[in-house]
Amino acid sequence: MGKRKRPAKGGISSPLDKARDELYSHILRCGVLQAQDEHQREWFDDTIEYMAERYPALSESELTNLRRLGEQYCQPVIRRSPTVGATN
Repeated sequence: MGKRKRPAKGGISSPLDKARDELYSHILRCGVLQAQDEHQREWFDDTIEYMAERYPALSESELTNLRRLGEQYCQPVIRRSPTVGATN
């Protein structure tokens, strides 16, 4: 019997992969990164509802994960606090 072939690089993406990539694209285009927390929550509520309609194959668990990924993507990079005793 022949060996199993691995999927080719750049092969078919899962619905979750497609939805995640689309969500990241929406985040960048819509200016959500600069929005206040309350507006981000509202935006995510609406956008995840839209994604659920657009990608009906996604389970509730996958939609929850998708939202979590999007919210993490919007978090600011943690900056290091100044060194103790350092002067500016």
